[in-house]
Amino acid sequence: MKKIIPLALVALFSTLAFPAHAIEAWQAFDCVLEGDETENSAIAAAEKWLKAARSMEGGEELRASVHFPVAAGGAGDSDFKLILVAPSFKAWGTFWDGYDGSPAHKVDQENDEITTCSKSRLFEGVAIKVE
Repeated sequence: MKKIIPLALVALFSTLAFPAHAIEAWQAFDCVLEGDETENSAIAAAEKWLKAARSMEGGEELRASVHFPVAAGGAGDSDFKLILVAPSFKAWGTFWDGYDGSPAHKVDQENDEITTCSKSRLFEGVAIKVE
């Protein structure tokens, strides 16, 4: 009994010490529009890709957004950013582990005529919530 109580307390305190906020995986892609493609083309391509991505294991809760520059000071060599958000790094890893040959990969290849997203960075994201 003397050993069970300390072990129970350790389990209780480790549960309470768990972070109060979820860590999301954010991947930011630098993208360019091909030829005469428009922002609307990029948005439609992203919507089609996200629909395919959500059909995959690990992709069910993915979110995506496109961000076009409004002021271009030091914008670099991209036309827009594509932001992919996974609810956790586990979901992100599961999704990307199954990417080759997947429905999202096929849509990605089809979208090569519209846009190319060559570079990306992976971020740890913590959503800030206030009451």
